[in-house]
Amino acid sequence: MMGTKVRTFSPVPHDISLEDLVPEDNFYRRLEARLDLSFVRDLVWPLYARGGRPSVDPVVFFKLQLVMFFEDIRSERQLMGVVSDRLSLRWYLGYDLFEPLPDHSSLTRIRERYGLLTFRRFFERIVEECIEAGLVWGEEFFFDATKIEANASMESRVPRFSAEAHLGGLFGDEGADETEAEDETSEPYAAADLDALPAVADRGLRAKNEGRGDWISKDGEPDRTIVRGGYRRKSDYEVSLTDPDASLMQHKRGASRMGYHAHYVVDGGRLV
Repeated sequence: MMGTKVRTFSPVPHDISLEDLVPEDNFYRRLEARLDLSFVRDLVWPLYARGGRPSVDPVVFFKLQLVMFFEDIRSERQLMGVVSDRLSLRWYLGYDLFEPLPDHSSLTRIRERYGLLTFRRFFERIVEECIEAGLVWGEEFFFDATKIEANASMESRVPRFSAEAHLGGLFGDEGADETEAEDETSEPYAAADLDALPAVADRGLRAKNEGRGDWISKDGEPDRTIVRGGYRRKSDYEVSLTDPDASLMQHKRGASRMGYHAHYVVDGGRLV
């Protein structure tokens, strides 16, 4: 006889714990056992006021960033939808079954508060821990690149000078004032204070790179004032209002699209 499943749900008994529901060999159990993120509290401590309501734990925030990476999630709204639906992710974050999760809008504000340099230091610390654990060989590297199409149409392009003039009229000198204020308040995170990775021992190379300016702290923004041999790229004088960071790139069969060139480098060492 064919069975029919009747959807009935009973209240969860209070003696059931997430510890019992998440398998011992779950990936996030292994990640929690091997990666201690408590260092991030010292990393972002100067960015918080000494009083007021408690914020989302910075450890929870960076765990959520790792979940976004591991689960290939592209938005914080989608991220919190997945977390609310997965017992293992609730366990990894330390949130019980009936405990309310952080709102996705809070994650956006926290990310903007931290800024790019905080994420850079977080990444470097993780790489350092990989080196200390013997996971990085440092003698052989593999490079690759791919094209990523942006969510912006070719029709969204306007002359760059008109877009910059429009933004200048909206914000005036506020952007410069904010930049100066950030520089004053983020002194503990000055680029000069960042330690080089243990594998980088060539001081001459480091000094040469420092002379070029801190590219990452400028959000990777290219210098569009340089003209090489009389040639200038279209991206230097055109910009998409939908996605100003996107550039023109050649697509299949010679067509042009708005997008990005993503570059990857992978350590060539093998675990033995």
